[in-house]
Amino acid sequence: MSGINREARQIFAEIVSNKKVGAYHHIVFSVGELANSAKPGNFVAISVGGQNSAMVLRRAFAIYRTFDRGASGGLLEIVVAPHGAGSIWLTNQLPGFKVDLVAPLGTAFGIPTEPVRALLVGGGYGSAPLFGLSEVLKSRGCRIDMVLGASTAMKIYAPLDGKRSVNSLTTVTEDGTTGITGKVTDVIPGIIETNQIDIIYSCGPMGMLEAINVIAQERGVVHQCAIEEAMACGIGVCMTCVLPIRGEDGVIRMLRSCIDGPVVDGGSVIWNSKRTIPEGTWGRN
Repeated sequence: MSGINREARQIFAEIVSNKKVGAYHHIVFSVGELANSAKPGNFVAISVGGQNSAMVLRRAFAIYRTFDRGASGGLLEIVVAPHGAGSIWLTNQLPGFKVDLVAPLGTAFGIPTEPVRALLVGGGYGSAPLFGLSEVLKSRGCRIDMVLGASTAMKIYAPLDGKRSVNSLTTVTEDGTTGITGKVTDVIPGIIETNQIDIIYSCGPMGMLEAINVIAQERGVVHQCAIEEAMACGIGVCMTCVLPIRGEDGVIRMLRSCIDGPVVDGGSVIWNSKRTIPEGTWGRN
């Protein structure tokens, strides 16, 4: 593989652990040296259903975190919400089962060279990449505030993990079962003002990312987000995950989320395109 995926490898990775955590499954794979190549924001593409399955397309999952356990090799962790047939199949596999996966894929979050005041915002299991990111930012001397939101308490992933590597953690649920009642966008403006936030990192549903970007632009805050577009191959071949992005030259291009993303500058996304090709996009006519 070339370009952004030059470190990616296809391997058969053994499941080390598969535990249900709230509404999700936390799955750990043994991946050897591959773990050293992954960065916060990268994802993994997994073949699901077994050899005789009709589910021929891989499923993409954000990498929760990776770490090296010495002579025993590296581990890669993901968080899975068992919704469709593919994710349900994966969450049903037991430790010892080997899964065909390709990783690490996609772009990673940009890490500042000097300490900054960062706000990390996650929605549901989409918050998974933020935990590894917070550990990296903390090692760089950054102040880190985190907001985790979901529809209900069961869908807030691992809030205790968040507390370990951030200066403050705010939880928000739409039904009020934990934390503040409402949406993450209700609390973001106050945190930006109180803690003088320099940059926002976000992961979660596209509607949430768009709303966060409006707030960031209104307040002149840099916004990096991991976009959620359906990815059929994960390696830039199928062209199913294209999204209109405005480049530094001002030209809008349909770029592949799996290659040019998933982490992008929130201010460059044409959020109101609603899965259409905007007027003025390069190559439209």
